[in-house]
Amino acid sequence: MQALPNRRLTAWSGLLTTAIAVALATLAIYPLEQVAPTVSLGVVYLPAVLLIAAYWGFALGLLASLASAAAFNFFHLPPVGRFTIANSSNWVALAAFVLVAVVVATMAELARGRAVEAERRRAEADLAATLARELLAGERTEAALRATANRLAQALALPSAAVELGVRDGGERQLALPLTDASGRQLATLLVPRDAPGETLQRLYGQVVPALAALVAVALHRDQAVAEAVETAALRRSNELGTALLRAVSHDLRTPLTAIVAAGHALGSQSLSAEERVQLSGTVVDEGARLGLLIDKLFDLSRLQSGRLEPRRESVSIEEVLLGAQDGLGDAGADVQLAVDPDTPPLTADAAQLERVFANLFENALRYSAPEPVRVSARRVGGRVVVRVSDRGPGIPEGEHERIFEPFYRGSGAAAGHAPGSGLGLAIAKGFVEANGGTIAVESLPGQGTSLVVSFPS
Repeated sequence: MQALPNRRLTAWSGLLTTAIAVALATLAIYPLEQVAPTVSLGVVYLPAVLLIAAYWGFALGLLASLASAAAFNFFHLPPVGRFTIANSSNWVALAAFVLVAVVVATMAELARGRAVEAERRRAEADLAATLARELLAGERTEAALRATANRLAQALALPSAAVELGVRDGGERQLALPLTDASGRQLATLLVPRDAPGETLQRLYGQVVPALAALVAVALHRDQAVAEAVETAALRRSNELGTALLRAVSHDLRTPLTAIVAAGHALGSQSLSAEERVQLSGTVVDEGARLGLLIDKLFDLSRLQSGRLEPRRESVSIEEVLLGAQDGLGDAGADVQLAVDPDTPPLTADAAQLERVFANLFENALRYSAPEPVRVSARRVGGRVVVRVSDRGPGIPEGEHERIFEPFYRGSGAAAGHAPGSGLGLAIAKGFVEANGGTIAVESLPGQGTSLVVSFPS
């Protein structure tokens, strides 16, 4: 939608066009007088009258019709060169011409008015559609209001405009137009310059404000619906997590507890040999360590999900982190083969959290890779440090690449009984990696093993 052109310039251009059109029509009659009666040639002026009235309105159209009548009389009706008419029949022809010219100018003005009104309505419909896209296509209404206001100011040729939620005062320079819903409750305020043209203000009050108010109401309702959907999804996810937690407690916690209780009862028997007592004692220690590790993972997961586990960032050697994670595996660490490029730069991260990350990744890979070793490489790639933990297990189907990082989710291989585990290690690893500014991804083909790729900015 464009601003109206300068009226003074339009009037002067109309006067000039009128003069030229009347002059051309007057000249065109001279050769036509050889083939038709002069009194019938007044119609030659009608296209000029129609053109002027259509583009510049009735006033200039009427002026063009009078100028045409005067030129026709002066240059073509006898006596030529004078504003008098010798033949009375020519008066009738001239009067008829003037009447027809006025009717033509009136009809052209009506058509022009209808065309202008149709163009105005089309422009307003385009503006409403544009505002609807701005408000309803964005993520949140509050963020889309600024773009909507800019679009509105551009469409109405205003120096500025603003749309703010709630009730706002305009002040000395701004006019505040309330945007209300169907019940009359004010949802937002449209702020425009107080010195805006009267025609623009009339359009604002008549068409723009009601349409904009309806769009804001729909957008706010959309925001509320989205928020409720997110809350519902979060509650559903929370219920799923709670169900999974109960399942883990009933199975993964009960298994070591059952072994500890059984071994404790057996140790009270007087008929046990010294070797059997040592075995039972080892069972208590091993199952107690397994139980403690599971509890630590549950605490880590809880703190990650609550956002209370802030990393203590410091300069960290990735090689020392990997060696620490390997040592934490005890005898199983011998099956982890490390290859660290000497040019790998240090990271700025929490060393303890990264050690937990790779301990979980090593433990997970060892479950599936036996009897093959787990291969770990670390090197600089561009501006990042990339660590790959690769096993020779059965691989992970593509549809599970994202799900394996969900808490308590165990892949199809583990679910089929191929490997034990609580389903927490990879979820905790992902949380720690992202908390330290990194990313973790899966590269796997069924039957060809899996690589977990961890990347940090260097």
